[in-house]
Amino acid sequence: MIRRDALAQLPVRTALPALRAALDGPGSAVLCAPPGTGKTTLVPLDLAGLTGEGPVRRVLVAEPRRMAARAAARRMAWLLGEEVGTGAPPAQGWGRVGFTVRGERRAGPRTTVEVVTTGVLLQRLQRDPELAGVDVVVLDECHERHLDADTSAAFLLDVRETLRPELRLVAASATTDAEGWARLLGGAQGAAPVVEAAGVSHPVQVVWAPPERPVRPAQGTRVDPALLTHVAGVVRRALRERTGDVLCFLPGVGEIGRVAGELAGVDAEVLQVHGRAPAEVQDAVLAGGNGVRRVVLATSVAESSLTVPGVRVVVDSGLARVPRTDHARGLSALTTVRASRAAARQRAGRAGREAPGAVYRCWAEGEDGRLPAFPDPEIKVADLTAFALQAACWGDPAADGLALLDAPPAGALAAAREVLTAIGAVDGAGRATERGVRMARLGLHPRLARALLDGAPEVGVRRAAEVVALLSEEPPRAYGDDLAAAWRTARRGGDAYGARWRQEARRLASAAGEPRGGSGAGGDRGRSAAAPLTDDAVAGLVAALAFPERVARARRKGSYLMASGTGAELAGAQAGGGHRPGSSGKGDGSGLRDAEWLAVAVADRPVAAASARVRLAAVIDEETACAAAPALYASGEEVRWSDGDVVARRVTRLGAIELAVRPLTAPGPGLLRDAVVSGLRREGLGLLRWSAAAVSLRQRMAFVHRELGAPWPDVSDAALLECVEEWLGVELGRARRRADLERVDAGQALARLLPWATGDAARFDELAPERIEVPSGSRVRVDYGGAQPVLAVKLQELFGWQESPRVAGGRVPVLVHLLSPAGRPAAVTADLASFWRDGYRSVRAELRGRYPKHPWPEDPSAAAPTRHTSARLKRG
Repeated sequence: MIRRDALAQLPVRTALPALRAALDGPGSAVLCAPPGTGKTTLVPLDLAGLTGEGPVRRVLVAEPRRMAARAAARRMAWLLGEEVGTGAPPAQGWGRVGFTVRGERRAGPRTTVEVVTTGVLLQRLQRDPELAGVDVVVLDECHERHLDADTSAAFLLDVRETLRPELRLVAASATTDAEGWARLLGGAQGAAPVVEAAGVSHPVQVVWAPPERPVRPAQGTRVDPALLTHVAGVVRRALRERTGDVLCFLPGVGEIGRVAGELAGVDAEVLQVHGRAPAEVQDAVLAGGNGVRRVVLATSVAESSLTVPGVRVVVDSGLARVPRTDHARGLSALTTVRASRAAARQRAGRAGREAPGAVYRCWAEGEDGRLPAFPDPEIKVADLTAFALQAACWGDPAADGLALLDAPPAGALAAAREVLTAIGAVDGAGRATERGVRMARLGLHPRLARALLDGAPEVGVRRAAEVVALLSEEPPRAYGDDLAAAWRTARRGGDAYGARWRQEARRLASAAGEPRGGSGAGGDRGRSAAAPLTDDAVAGLVAALAFPERVARARRKGSYLMASGTGAELAGAQAGGGHRPGSSGKGDGSGLRDAEWLAVAVADRPVAAASARVRLAAVIDEETACAAAPALYASGEEVRWSDGDVVARRVTRLGAIELAVRPLTAPGPGLLRDAVVSGLRREGLGLLRWSAAAVSLRQRMAFVHRELGAPWPDVSDAALLECVEEWLGVELGRARRRADLERVDAGQALARLLPWATGDAARFDELAPERIEVPSGSRVRVDYGGAQPVLAVKLQELFGWQESPRVAGGRVPVLVHLLSPAGRPAAVTADLASFWRDGYRSVRAELRGRYPKHPWPEDPSAAAPTRHTSARLKRG
């Protein structure tokens, strides 16, 4: 029996006529409806015709999270008075609402509304692009901008454009870029209609509750324990000051557990809600309390899609956990960030769904304006390897034909293609290979799909699937950082993680080809039944296959170098690092610490840390490392400039890891030449011998180039290093080490750049003479080191010289520095005639008494130039 009284209370019902009209017309629409209005539950039922309005259609609803998918399906089934899926008797008409998430399906032939995760939707689109039998697709919570949701939207729009124009699409969200989605869904036909539903919102009082003392910013997944203690204190305060249940938002499972421990003894039931929580716990939270006050500690999974009954108070830590990728180091991990203002509004709204409420924000009011307005779209910050494979399987390797709100960053997409090429998922043109299509259909990250497919023949399908299942959902911190030990713990454990792990391992074993019903004895045959690999060896091989660039060799105890070139430290080995909370506690890194080789499965790089931090790894040996990363294995001659000189050696390496090194006695001339050139470009032209004559020649050449341009060459450092082979080629062919460069006469080599071919070189001494003969007969050197050529000469040697000399074909006057008999500057002029007329008299008056033995005629223009004193002139 349909619960019409409950349906009538959902505010979104007023928007249903406009939404139906939009789908009957253009065929797509954007639905904006605040939380609690019924957009996730009533809208799909109405579009499917299950509420008595309109024709019966099959509706597919895509949710970003498994928990939200299950909850939405159960809520819709309850509104119809039914049970979810196929378990109820068909005679009663039950089973019209179902759900499918990874590893669990409760839907059948009678299912009219099916709720799926966006990941499941992507898999279906790849297998059946037409979505045969589906009439309407609702993309719920599209404002969260998860990568799978954006990709699904792009594929669906492509399907509408090319295969099924009658397929109807709805993008639904509480807070979203409505105009952007409208343009995207409308395509060439113009913007799709935007349908808005007003919510019944109760007032929510904002209480600012910052910590009394400063707390350290989050780094990676580490949150300052002082902040978590403060959050627990705010929850206790809220319980004292308010009535109703309390919903507390925290960034992750570890923080939820920590705060739950801090709340021991409170007069309320403390529940933990996150993607890893057991289904019965999730159901209990969503079903509401039974007269007992509750504190619900939740991740951002409770921001949208889910209604937690009884909540009157929200405590917001102000943090969120999002995926981030360090493409330079090949590290992908979740990291803790400040929640956006949009997320904070969404969280606060949870307190006002059923009655007036309050939100306690654990930060200062002054900080609020500095928070980001919206969360970053995943496509901008996440690892794009899975997206790139999806695009390649869709037939658009460059992803430039997909309708996306935000284009993928070119660098991240290029890095993703490199990974896919290395694991054989795409060919040289970026097209998906048969192997790549199989990887995409496993529902795994391509790296893990590679590990499963390549590991199964070596270690057995079941064991490979079990390790990959561990890697696909990182085990709890309490399992430690030794992958093999965590595997053993999962097999023994009866906790919620262990249950999910076993279910996923069975799914993967089946998908990889293990016979159904097999105990694993036959399916576990790997290399040889006579010599099975140990658990440690299996875990290491599978992890190395998944992350070949993260195989690492010890540099010192607890410190490793990965094949990617990034350093990695075990817990406690990093500067300032202590024992990591939640680790096994066995000697700062457990059994990994003495290992010579590791396969690093999970690592992150804390802010300002020089090395990555190992969070999950397995012990391997060199043979396994090389077998897992054949593309990184190389052996050859290396001649390079290092530590100030040429180093020649034969090296066998695995990426950045040097496996074997020996000196190279007779390196090839080309390699030597490249190394010497590299040294010059790294350390500069000062490696050559620059005599005074060489420096002078370079200054003269620079002057002529500056004043006359081509064909006179540029002799700046950058230009000379750019064309080093042209002017230093002979010497480079003979140089084997730094000492050979230090013997090179730079001036002799530099002269080769003069324009000999055009004949202009013959005029060089005329245009930039090294010396100029003055009236006394002396040949004085010209200094070209400044902005203007300078001739420094004793004043008496220029008597009778009326015009200042000029160079560069008469274009540039030489600046004359007139010196006293002692060689000290007395005057500077570029116009000698003017100086004799106007300046000489004051110089004569100043120096005549000081240097009486030297001639100081009243009319220097008519006097004889001389290098000598007056006495010597008389004797002469």
